[in-house]
Amino acid sequence: MTIDKSQQDHVLIFDTTLRDGEQSPGATMTHNEKLEIASLLDEMGVDVIEAGFPIASEGDFRAVTEIAQRSKNSVICGLSRAQYGDIDRCWEAVKHAARPRIHTFIGTSPLHRAIPNLTKDEMAERIHDTVSHARNLCDNVQWSPMDATRTEHDYLCRVVEIAIKAGATTINIPDTVGYTAPRESADLIRMLIEKVPGADEIIFATHCHNDLGMATANALAAVEAGARQIECTINGLGERAGNTALEEVVMALKVRNDIMPFRTGIDTKKLMHISRRVATVSGFPVQYNKAIVGKNAFAHESGIHQDGMLKNAETFEIMRPEDIGLSETNLVMGKHSGRAALRAKLAELGFELADNQLKDVFVRFKALADRKKEVYEDDLVALMRDSGSDQAHDRLQVKFLRVICGTEAPQSADLTLSIDGVDKQITAQGDGPVDATFNAVKALFPHTARLQLYQVHAVTEGTDAQATVSVRMEEDGKIVHGEAADTDTVVASAKAYVNALNRLLVRREKSKPGDDVKTVSYKDVS
Repeated sequence: MTIDKSQQDHVLIFDTTLRDGEQSPGATMTHNEKLEIASLLDEMGVDVIEAGFPIASEGDFRAVTEIAQRSKNSVICGLSRAQYGDIDRCWEAVKHAARPRIHTFIGTSPLHRAIPNLTKDEMAERIHDTVSHARNLCDNVQWSPMDATRTEHDYLCRVVEIAIKAGATTINIPDTVGYTAPRESADLIRMLIEKVPGADEIIFATHCHNDLGMATANALAAVEAGARQIECTINGLGERAGNTALEEVVMALKVRNDIMPFRTGIDTKKLMHISRRVATVSGFPVQYNKAIVGKNAFAHESGIHQDGMLKNAETFEIMRPEDIGLSETNLVMGKHSGRAALRAKLAELGFELADNQLKDVFVRFKALADRKKEVYEDDLVALMRDSGSDQAHDRLQVKFLRVICGTEAPQSADLTLSIDGVDKQITAQGDGPVDATFNAVKALFPHTARLQLYQVHAVTEGTDAQATVSVRMEEDGKIVHGEAADTDTVVASAKAYVNALNRLLVRREKSKPGDDVKTVSYKDVS
């Protein structure tokens, strides 16, 4: 990427949802889901998309390759360790992009130097050789000293200088464990710019984790000190407590442009749609009070707040809902609504459907409308989540379910499950209707996956509200997530459980010998 010093007020947005975000346990996305999210990021104006870790698995390599081939605007970046084989594999994937980037890294703090058992000099030599190798393949090279914020300052300056001389065009300074504070974040960037020869010819980036809840503050402090690239993820997904949330930094720079005179190329009206879509495909619902994109971000319950909002919305809102893609009005849909109204409403919510997709969703919508008096926006989003997976290709499908429950035991479930196109039926008992249903599924499709999480929450208010059920399951270190919505909580539970099993089958297929991501060490740059 050419360094244009006339663009000093422009902050590059580097999105790593498809790499670091997917490393959240249970957030693994399918191939098609990755392609969809990459397309949305590209359309939204993200400067750089870190599409994955090509050496990790054959599936990741294919995803990065296809994203690179399809990208129209964004730089497409792949991650690689400081090893020639990693770098070569990364280049094979990203070279198809109109604007490719290789991102290579190594841990430089005392704790991380001890892992490969390298001396400072040996590590410095490896940094020089691997960055040089990457630059010989690609003219856009990013280098990261993992755990930079816990690396000795003199050594950090030394290796950053080496990377720059070897050809790195972007230097990323990661706060890998979310340990630093805003003042430290700014001081570190400022020190590197002042002390390292050649620092004025490259772009400094920041990648902050949120372990202490300061990721966004640390990223913005780094920008004020001279960093011009922020690495972030949609909804703040990522290892442990997650990363800097893209929505937060973009809107902070927009709303507080008076004290942070920087700009991005992000189309903020697409923020809500991509936030909801990532929540759907990753299986990580957005917390209600999440900044910018949470369900309650524009909700007001206090009488004082409501009175102020009626008189002037600016009294309690520093941004408009429309700025992030929310509609001003809440058009209520019902059983008398037609296809055109549904298509328009879904488009308003950010879902563009082909005719065949609309036909399928319309049938689901009518069935829901027959059971509910009113269908709200959140109901429609839940409906799209429930139809988000390609159920026609799922190996397991719930065909029929009837449960018997009440004060007298035993509770039982009569279940018909389609397994690879063959219907199988069984009646099972359990400690309540949900337990009986899960026992029935397990009896028809034996497995060793352990249920880690079962969560139910109502999408809207009222006794006829849809219930969204989330389950998380683990088998041999593989974590999968399933989600489904229905006005019947037990039906939603069965569908979510089966959805998780379908994802587990996909993970099993991905984990054939030689393709297991767990064979890759040093996999996190953040």
